[in-house]
Amino acid sequence: MTHRKVRDVMTTDVRTVHVGSPAKTVAGQLEAGSVSALPVVDDDRHVVGVVSEADLLHKITYQDDADDLPRIFRRHRADRAKADGESARTLMTSPAVTIGPGASVVEAAALMERHHVKRLPVVDDTGDLIGIVSRRDLIRMFTRTDDEIRAEVEHEVLDRVLMLEPGTASAWVANGHVTLRGRLRRKSETEIAVALAGRVDGVVGVANSMTFDQDDTTYRALRDDVASRGIYY
Repeated sequence: MTHRKVRDVMTTDVRTVHVGSPAKTVAGQLEAGSVSALPVVDDDRHVVGVVSEADLLHKITYQDDADDLPRIFRRHRADRAKADGESARTLMTSPAVTIGPGASVVEAAALMERHHVKRLPVVDDTGDLIGIVSRRDLIRMFTRTDDEIRAEVEHEVLDRVLMLEPGTASAWVANGHVTLRGRLRRKSETEIAVALAGRVDGVVGVANSMTFDQDDTTYRALRDDVASRGIYY
């Protein structure tokens, strides 16, 4: 089973700010784009960082800080430095967490979760910015129609992977919930079908309504199956 790629869900019309852009320009771009963060690029359109609303908020947070306050009362130096920043270069978080267009949506989601970010700049092999993928882009997978999901489960899982005879099993989908029906030869095949169906993009859950002729998931069942073929050990 293969998941959709970042290139399939990313946005290619990306609003950016130049590394030399003043703080006021950064704020204007964030507001104009109705986004909470923007990729920061250099002259070659290479991503050098990300600047966010939180970075700009440091400037407000520290407005009342006095330079002569005891060090123990001062906030974190990195935050203080951002508060003093006057351009994207000094405001941004660097290096940026990026991803390639060929990565899977699962990899993108894991990377977002690991680094606690809401979006990832997408860069090509040369480091050029070619798009951006957000949490919302990934969530759109769950808006796939039931017919699209059913077709993929039946074609990819039942036909291509398990290579079942036509009419042996089928999938019924309602609101992203898949119900597998049919009669297979072995119990292990039904378990494989359920596991693979659950990996199809857009699937919310899988119910197993399949039956089987033989339980091959226990040691005794496996031994009896081998013995029935005239193989002894």
